[in-house]
Amino acid sequence: MSSSSVRLGRLWDIELRLDYTLFLGIILLVYSLAVHYFPYAHPGWAMGLCWLMAAITALLFIVSVLGHELAHSLVSGAFGMPAHDITLYIFGGVTQIRREPRSPRAELWMALAGPVTSALLAGLFGLIWLLTPVVAPLLNALAGWLAQINLLMALFNLLPGFPLDGGRVLRAIIWGLTGSLRRATRVASRLGQIIAFAMILGGIWLVFRGAWANGLWVAFLGWFLSDAARSSYEQLRIREALAGHSAREAMLIDCPAVPRRLSLDAIVEHIARPYGRRYFSVEEAGQVQGLLTLAAIQRVPPSDWPATRAEDVMIPREQLKRIDPAEKLDIVLDRLVEGEVNPLPVFENGLLLGVVAWDNLLAFASDMVNTNGER
Repeated sequence: MSSSSVRLGRLWDIELRLDYTLFLGIILLVYSLAVHYFPYAHPGWAMGLCWLMAAITALLFIVSVLGHELAHSLVSGAFGMPAHDITLYIFGGVTQIRREPRSPRAELWMALAGPVTSALLAGLFGLIWLLTPVVAPLLNALAGWLAQINLLMALFNLLPGFPLDGGRVLRAIIWGLTGSLRRATRVASRLGQIIAFAMILGGIWLVFRGAWANGLWVAFLGWFLSDAARSSYEQLRIREALAGHSAREAMLIDCPAVPRRLSLDAIVEHIARPYGRRYFSVEEAGQVQGLLTLAAIQRVPPSDWPATRAEDVMIPREQLKRIDPAEKLDIVLDRLVEGEVNPLPVFENGLLLGVVAWDNLLAFASDMVNTNGER
């Protein structure tokens, strides 16, 4: 879950989030529509009306992007790959799926769902545009732009570069032909990076041609896609490296026990700093009462450490999202991605054996990737 996003709510058990970059995108879009598009297309409109129509159009465009992503989510859920969140960015939306697709067929239908939805929305707005030039001119103007932008969104997403929908379609085809998800992802990701590089060069060319606004937009979009293509492939490699391994293999076992009434300054001074410890088992009479993290301590002002006890900031035992030492690491990764507490404590027969945190899980995966090499 991105810390640079705002939670909007939940829909069909899917968390909806708005990345902060989206607010910049909305401002730029409203400005472009109000100052350039509507005054040029409808020179008789007052400036206030242009701004109002721009705001409404931008809002409906965001709803269209959300519809595109919801289509991915609903189809993936039907194939047993439920989405846990959708984040809308300045360049579009990203649907986070709990696991990789189980078959090329599932990947194919999930990928096609978004562009098909955008194409249907383009058709719907296009029909409204055809029916309303006289009876509802304002609705006609709004529908005309939305028909064009949804059609462009459908066509752009069908470009055969991962992680665009067209790249996922390509990955599904290669996966079906070769039987290797890793190989299919590598090919589709590299093609995605080629397309992204071409977009960056095209954006730079537009800037030098004088169309600096469009050029910067295209170049930034290319950079965004390049980074997404690279990271998507790395995520698959990490997930494959974790498959077949258990929490017992990757957990940190050094979680010193501290009394529940021990002050935070004593913990920091005598345990955390000298020995570099970040996780602590809070105990009383030999029984685990909760889990204390260095991150939780650091959220307390240092001036308050002497008067603050471990029990005041620990995660109580009954609230711990515990895992079993035999829990598969790809499942543990899913739980961490879904925003559960980090770290996840590992319990066996009521005893705290250790924790699995983001950093040691990724370090373990990196070791496995380096050991296994490229396949």
